[in-house]
Amino acid sequence: MSEGYDRFAAWPKSAARAALLAFVILLIAAALVPIRAAEQKIATATLSEQIKGQTTGKQRPRDDDLALYDRVIERIGKGENYYVVAAEEHRVSRYPLRPGVAVRLPTLAYLLAWLGEGGQIAASALLVLAVLAAWWRRLGEEPGGADHRMVAMALLALGASLGFNRYFFTLHELWSGMLLALAFGLHRPGRRWAAALAVAALALAIREHALPFVLLMGAMALWRRDWREGAAWGALALAFVGGLAVHLHFVAQQVLPSDAEGPDWLVLRGLSGWLSSVILSSNLRLLPHFVAGPLMVLMLLGWAGWKSAAGAFATLLQLGYGLAFMLAGRPDNYYWGAMVAPTLAMGLAWAPMALRGLATAAR
Repeated sequence: MSEGYDRFAAWPKSAARAALLAFVILLIAAALVPIRAAEQKIATATLSEQIKGQTTGKQRPRDDDLALYDRVIERIGKGENYYVVAAEEHRVSRYPLRPGVAVRLPTLAYLLAWLGEGGQIAASALLVLAVLAAWWRRLGEEPGGADHRMVAMALLALGASLGFNRYFFTLHELWSGMLLALAFGLHRPGRRWAAALAVAALALAIREHALPFVLLMGAMALWRRDWREGAAWGALALAFVGGLAVHLHFVAQQVLPSDAEGPDWLVLRGLSGWLSSVILSSNLRLLPHFVAGPLMVLMLLGWAGWKSAAGAFATLLQLGYGLAFMLAGRPDNYYWGAMVAPTLAMGLAWAPMALRGLATAAR
């Protein structure tokens, strides 16, 4: 029985009807709103080239931004200074050095240089397995989690499988997003959160886009009046701000007057920006857009309908990043969606329950 963890079943009739109407409108919009051709070309090329490479033995040529950090990793592995190397490689590739956040944090580059190719493969496998193990345990402890655990785990495996993609090992969002999925699975509100904090700290050290996850964790802890946990997440956010200031200081030392400034990230792409970022950063990219868009909406509805700590956090997390993707991020920044893509598909496990709950309440 799902009465205890069906969020929508007990809603007032008027609220349920309004929610159903909004859901239908969003479902239709998600099927119709286009994904820009340049982004779709990138995504489908990744899949087709990968398949072709497996059958012919040829490797797909590296994307420019990945090739840039390939060279950075190779050079710092030989002892060169990260900031000097990054500035030189940005200029060679005609990438901007201003604003300073255009240069990635150095954490992942040093980790990958230290791990080497074999270590990177092992680390990715261990990370994916850790995500699966953490969520197997959390689903067994959440109300309604055990009832849907097998389906949810299959969907999580589908989302987390991107962590095995060697082509994107240089992509910061790939590692940071997987670490956030692990931190989410390890977290137990009000009980155990130290391991989640440590994993999220590593994700934040790799990519500053993990900051909304940290802030949401802290905000929800404060909402529960768990002052100790809230203070810990707040301290992590403050430590990151200090670390980012140091990073920007070292970048600024390498900037020349002739260095160009990058285009604005605030481009207001609306629903297309949200769909494009998440779909093209996940296995949803393999589906036709008129299927992938509504499926993504169903995933979010499932998370929203699951009355649990995990369901509430995932819903707010996806909506928060979704709003950010609607407001910011150029078409070529579609890979930002990898920050939240690994766990999104799990929501589909609770989507039938959520739809039944809304329909029942609406009647």
